[in-house]
Amino acid sequence: MTEFAKVRGIIFDLDGTLIDSYEAIAESLNHARQEAGMDPLGLDQVRAMVGMGLEVLIARAMGERYVDQGVRDFRAHYDRICVAKTRLLPQVAETLRDLHGRGYRMSVATNKPSYFATRLLEGLGVDGYISAVLGPDVVVNRKPHPEMFLRAMEAMGVAPEETVAVGDMEIDIETARAAGVRVIVLPTGSRSAQALVEARPDILIREFRELLNVLPAASSVDRPGRRG
Repeated sequence: MTEFAKVRGIIFDLDGTLIDSYEAIAESLNHARQEAGMDPLGLDQVRAMVGMGLEVLIARAMGERYVDQGVRDFRAHYDRICVAKTRLLPQVAETLRDLHGRGYRMSVATNKPSYFATRLLEGLGVDGYISAVLGPDVVVNRKPHPEMFLRAMEAMGVAPEETVAVGDMEIDIETARAAGVRVIVLPTGSRSAQALVEARPDILIREFRELLNVLPAASSVDRPGRRG
């Protein structure tokens, strides 16, 4: 598509966009709830709470007074199971490979701590396509503040007009707008297609591999390591 002809850098969200880690998140959250004497929540209940960072998740699921201990219990359990109980979403591995082959620079900006995000990308075998991983532990402001996106663009060596964000939630659209970049969304996480359309992204796609139709072929894109 012509409106994406100048794009050289892609900023991906992680949970619900590249990976499905809801099982690991739900199990770890329920471990924290059990430690606090609470009953477990269902997967769909947990899925609807995810996206704003761990502290917000714990506050929503357990209450503000449990945040500190809940975060510690969650992280301890998640650290043990996160790679084994997380999978790439359909079409992600081959699409990242093809985008990399076309010369796109790619990064991840997530409200999941960057050390967990990096471990997951490595464990799932796609870290070689990603040049930078930004999480709330390496910035001052988490999404929807634009800081992560601005840092990602700096790491990739691209300008806002050369960048597109790809995510699965309204927060990804908000962050992209704040950073001055276009945004593509897909309903592969916790939000419906209708909810995403109402948040007014530039494009909604249904499957991850549709990125290959939206973004131009290799002849239009600078190879990694080159500045236009």
